Amino acid sequence: MSLDDDAHWLEWVTKQFESIAGEDKEIDLDEFKTALKVKESFFAERFFALFDSDGSGTISLDELLKALDLLIHGSETDKLHFLFQVYDVDGSGSIDPDELRTVLKSCLRESAISLPEEKLDDLTLALFESADKDNSGSITFEELKAELESFPEVMENLTISAANWLKPPALEQEKSRTPRYLTPAYWHNNSRKLFFLCAYACLNMLLFTMAALHHARGGPWFIVAKGCGQCLNFNCTFVVVLMLRHCLTWLRATWIVRVLPLDQNILLHQMVGYVIFVFTLGHTAAHVMNFVTLSQGEDAHRLWEYLLTTRPGIGWVGGLASITGVVLQLIISLMVVCSSTFVRRSGHFEVFYWSHLLYIWTWVLLVLHCANFWKWFVAPGLIFLLEKLVGIAVSHMGGLYIVEVNLLPSKVTHLVIKRPQFFHFKPGDYVYVNIPVIAKYEWHPFTISSAPEQQDTMWLHIRSMGQWTNRLYEYFRQSETQGVSPKSLSASLRDRWHQKNTQEVLFNSLSCNGTVASNKDDAVELTSYRPSGPLPGPQGAPGDQLALVERGDAPQLREISAKLSDNHRFCNIKCYVDGPYGTPTRQIFASEHAVLIGAGIGITPFASILQSIMYRYRMRKQNCPNCSYSWCETIKDSEMKLRKVDFIWINRDQKSFEWFVSLLTKLEMDQADSEPEGRFLEMHMYMTSALSKNDMKAIGLQMALDLLAKKEKVDSITGLRTRTQPGRPEWGKVFQKIAEEKKGKCHVFYCGSPALAKVIKAHCEKFAFKFYKENF
Repeated sequence: MSLDDDAHWLEWVTKQFESIAGEDKEIDLDEFKTALKVKESFFAERFFALFDSDGSGTISLDELLKALDLLIHGSETDKLHFLFQVYDVDGSGSIDPDELRTVLKSCLRESAISLPEEKLDDLTLALFESADKDNSGSITFEELKAELESFPEVMENLTISAANWLKPPALEQEKSRTPRYLTPAYWHNNSRKLFFLCAYACLNMLLFTMAALHHARGGPWFIVAKGCGQCLNFNCTFVVVLMLRHCLTWLRATWIVRVLPLDQNILLHQMVGYVIFVFTLGHTAAHVMNFVTLSQGEDAHRLWEYLLTTRPGIGWVGGLASITGVVLQLIISLMVVCSSTFVRRSGHFEVFYWSHLLYIWTWVLLVLHCANFWKWFVAPGLIFLLEKLVGIAVSHMGGLYIVEVNLLPSKVTHLVIKRPQFFHFKPGDYVYVNIPVIAKYEWHPFTISSAPEQQDTMWLHIRSMGQWTNRLYEYFRQSETQGVSPKSLSASLRDRWHQKNTQEVLFNSLSCNGTVASNKDDAVELTSYRPSGPLPGPQGAPGDQLALVERGDAPQLREISAKLSDNHRFCNIKCYVDGPYGTPTRQIFASEHAVLIGAGIGITPFASILQSIMYRYRMRKQNCPNCSYSWCETIKDSEMKLRKVDFIWINRDQKSFEWFVSLLTKLEMDQADSEPEGRFLEMHMYMTSALSKNDMKAIGLQMALDLLAKKEKVDSITGLRTRTQPGRPEWGKVFQKIAEEKKGKCHVFYCGSPALAKVIKAHCEKFAFKFYKENF
């Protein structure tokens, strides 16, 4: 630190201390816990004890400054010694297994990770055996230091952790840098959108100018009203064009997708909606001012008569222009307010949905209001009507039924829908779903999470975020006690299905500790063994559990059977599906290096894509007839140019990984262990609630998880082979690594929160990666 930094740090710490300590100028344990913002009191108590050098039960400003000075200015040995004291609970000068277990248990709680006691014992043993070099039964300071040195990234993070723990925020330094919107990378990555927006703005200005010149004799307010009106004719038609989903899906398969920003049609639809609102305000205000001028003349109508009656005879249908204009202003204002983000994202999607249906009345009133609007609207309107009629007809053709339901953690409902023969879709496509028993007239869009190659059924994973999705989840959750009475499957048949499939899977595939079951009865007995990793949630078809068998966790089938009875049930519920509709993810197979980033339930489009990719991958997989060696031929053809796929899944909590862990396990196993160009699919899991390695309260736990993962070849958090990383990705390092691989042109596909999308997009622009965001 420089002298200026030291002064700033001292001033900041003093202010923080005074705000926490209050009048007595001392910090007690409760105040210290509040200041640290820790979930687990163990660490607060340990840090407090070390800070309280005189053992008075309170911390003075001098004691706080002395401790922080050691952590920030002290040597590496000093910082390691502080960490050792945290772990040495009884102060004996060494760490015994019980103390280490206590610390790791607190680490788990602090990181919101839930593991069985047996797994905690395994973690403790793994770290203890690795650190106790002399097998003395305790870990000394030198042994802990040597163990930390074998994890160089942890040693680095320990220093960062000690420096940042209770450290003031860094001073913002003014940097003269080019605004993002003026950088060449931004213009390169957004060329289609920028070209379109320029053309759109020029067309609006042209229409306004032409209308103004045509009505130049009507006065300034009349000119403004007519100019805005002409722009409204165009925009109220264009907003319909942007929602011709079938046409846009078809256009995505043509060269036009390389010229126009078809993948951003929803964003453009929203933008045009706001433009319409602005033009209606201008159009209405200009007409009101013009009516004020007219009402001041001799023998003129009053202002309210111009606005609210047909007496002035303004308009081409019975003088209705003014009345319809007032109503249109109210309707458009209501639609704009109800379409805002805070309404749609706050669990009130139905408000947006029902208010948006006012578009029908908007078009009727526009035809009555303006003599020329129908000329603009007739062609797009007919196409829109045709799309709607075709959609309704197709959605009601044949019988679509929800045949299975899985209730997954974090209130996610997994629907398995019987797929009609004529229904064809691409990976990542979405559909509109109507379930009459939930809401008779409501249609909601959801991404298809199964692959097109799955012929008989299709999957939807629906997160409970609003009223409709919550009603859906509660309907099936309550059905557990009330009983869902399927029309096609009796209870006895379901029981036989459970027994038969469990026995068949075990008999045909089970190998436990190298011993194959000799008959189906013996296979069932093997299910008494408890799995080491967390249990994946059921994923639909019974064949999905084979992934657990081949991975070595086949005995989990016993627990799966129990979960089937609680959260997985068969049913026969009528539903309707409109679609499918294309998304930006259709571009993935034209990429050479695809990076798929899903945040939370944003994994759903990538679940479909990954399954489809691996299906094609398996078609190219080769096996040596003389040994167990397998490899995959280079995947590059007219249909799929992919050479590498990186899949990044970011979840807040541990349970969310159960949504697709069975699928991901199968994908891991599908890959050959040895490939000429390295692994085709690499998975990266991040758990944001877990403390990252730069936090002193998590260093021991992360070391233990690393050691146990290397030993068991399985991650303790998810049960996958891929190690789950704590905290959030460091996007700069992630994309730097991807760029260094040089696997070809890289495209990044994202589905998740808009806030994270902005961060990822900024990094993509820096590395010149093409960025696609899922929108519907």
